[in-house]
Amino acid sequence: MIVKIRERLKRIDFEKRRVSFDPRITQQTLINIATVIIGSFIFAIGVNSFMIAGNLGEGGVTGLAIILYYAFDISPALSNLVLNSILLAVGFKYLSKRSMYYTIVVVILTSFFLWGTETWHVQSDEILVNTVFGGMFVGLGIGLIIRIGATTAGTTILARLVNKYMDINVSYALLFFDLVVITIGLTVMTLEQVLLTVIALYIATKVMDFIIEGMNPKKAITIISDHPERLGKMINSEIRRGVTIMNGRGFYTQEDKDILYVVINKNQLTRLKRLIKRYDEDAFVVVHDVNSVLGNYFI
Repeated sequence: MIVKIRERLKRIDFEKRRVSFDPRITQQTLINIATVIIGSFIFAIGVNSFMIAGNLGEGGVTGLAIILYYAFDISPALSNLVLNSILLAVGFKYLSKRSMYYTIVVVILTSFFLWGTETWHVQSDEILVNTVFGGMFVGLGIGLIIRIGATTAGTTILARLVNKYMDINVSYALLFFDLVVITIGLTVMTLEQVLLTVIALYIATKVMDFIIEGMNPKKAITIISDHPERLGKMINSEIRRGVTIMNGRGFYTQEDKDILYVVINKNQLTRLKRLIKRYDEDAFVVVHDVNSVLGNYFI
């Protein structure tokens, strides 16, 4: 038997080949990893230094971990790791692999930083200090993590699933799941502590929304003017934005009108208003808030 194996091995041509390794670690990947590390650290500080220090709760799996800590003195880092590991199995089925790879790193990092900052408590005589700053730190940390396409696992996975299939804002879907966890927190916290936790979560949601949507939100402008061609050329040349012309009709006058539609950065709004007033003081202008712009037409 051994002789036959040796004969077969002799027939195999073991050709030495140069193995080419093409590392796909780009500059953006390094930035994403750094963002995940910073976001996880900030999140852990918010939880340990402010929320737990003020005997407050949290939302999601971290909130459940805090409840277990208050009830049974189980380390939040350990329960956070175990509970999130269970939900990660669900996330692999519904979210992209790239997102889940980052999320695995986030779960490990947040659990590590929760363990490393367990003794970092900010003691304050004013509980609102813990409420406000706890919400700010948690929202900033989660916002940085979600912004690069990862999640903090737990209910964040559920929130991203709701966003993916029901087109509901991630921040508000997350707030809903967090409120469910906070309700459970009534078993180990007073009503006052729970209400303060709700305030902290609202602050976290607003900060998170600000980080995810960006620091320079867009504005959509609808313009009805008797001089659409002149205004359109002005916007193209001086604001350097593309303009869409739509056909409309006034209900009262039954007159056909050309309607201009343009999307600009918020910091360009004042300048655009001045230019419109200069070229057509009677123009009817409507300004809309825009949360996000998709496609290649906005540069």
